[in-house]
Amino acid sequence: MKNQRWHRGLALYVLGAAAQMASIQIASAQNVSVQHSLFRQQEAELIITGGTLKGTLFTPTAIKRPPVVLIIAGSGPTDRDGNSPLLAGKNNSLLQLADSLATHGIASLRYDKRGVAKSQIQGLREEQMQFSDGVDDAIGWIRWLRQQGFKKIYVAGHSEGSLVGLGAAQSEKIGGFISIAGVGRPIDMVLREQFAAGAGPDSLKKLAGRYLDTLLMGQRIAKPHPLLFSVFRPSVQPYMISWLRYNPKELMRTLKYPALLLQGTRDLQVKEIDAQELSQANSAARLLTIENMNHVLKKIESAAPAANIASYSNPTLPVMTELVTAIVQFVKGKFN
Repeated sequence: MKNQRWHRGLALYVLGAAAQMASIQIASAQNVSVQHSLFRQQEAELIITGGTLKGTLFTPTAIKRPPVVLIIAGSGPTDRDGNSPLLAGKNNSLLQLADSLATHGIASLRYDKRGVAKSQIQGLREEQMQFSDGVDDAIGWIRWLRQQGFKKIYVAGHSEGSLVGLGAAQSEKIGGFISIAGVGRPIDMVLREQFAAGAGPDSLKKLAGRYLDTLLMGQRIAKPHPLLFSVFRPSVQPYMISWLRYNPKELMRTLKYPALLLQGTRDLQVKEIDAQELSQANSAARLLTIENMNHVLKKIESAAPAANIASYSNPTLPVMTELVTAIVQFVKGKFN
């Protein structure tokens, strides 16, 4: 459909979320039979109201007390491995990142968000979704890791997961925070920029801006324009209203822990200015711009958008070595 093609780039921000969490309980990890020479793989469960979140824990076998990184996926139906059913194939970016960290002696936990892949929630309805649910879930997983005996816990959020991780880090004790392609401006500014750059008549772009103004005031849009319905449909508006209340710069400013900000120069969805905004909000944060890295953490030397987008469905491309090296050095306290 025409509006689906137009808003393809907005899918990162406005698709998917979950029902509000009333309580969190911790479930024990269940060992699976898959064993690796360098790390052990375990299935993890986090019980919440209405269902169970599923995750995967990689633990290096040769290290007694390894540090661990909680990896938070981006928005929409992106699963623990970094893949989305909205795309034709897989890129496995977050799975590759976890695997790479394990080979360097660093454990990791990545998970399917509420309503995504294996983390299905009974009675889940879009109109119940709140951005804070994702933050609460990240907090639950941090506490789960602590109960498993991990002492040095780091949070790494990719794209929207960066904002989720920032929210969780406000109340939980962690070793450090890692933003990977995280937005540094209020999300309404990013959406306005995407609308302005997209196809479609100026009148529709202005209308989208007025819709965002309405949501910023905490008000609903009764009958969105048909060509804007996929973004501003009534059932997703409660989530967007709650999302707009989270300002990444303000959260970065109050962050108490060391931070590493990573941004690629070939990212089609998040700009270098976002990492710079986060850096300016916290002078102690360390910023690294990775040449030729795109949004799914792969190396793209061509400036052609088609080549960039193709990598979103290509699992044979590895995540960039520079990304892995930076995270390993940061976690081990050796980042210069």
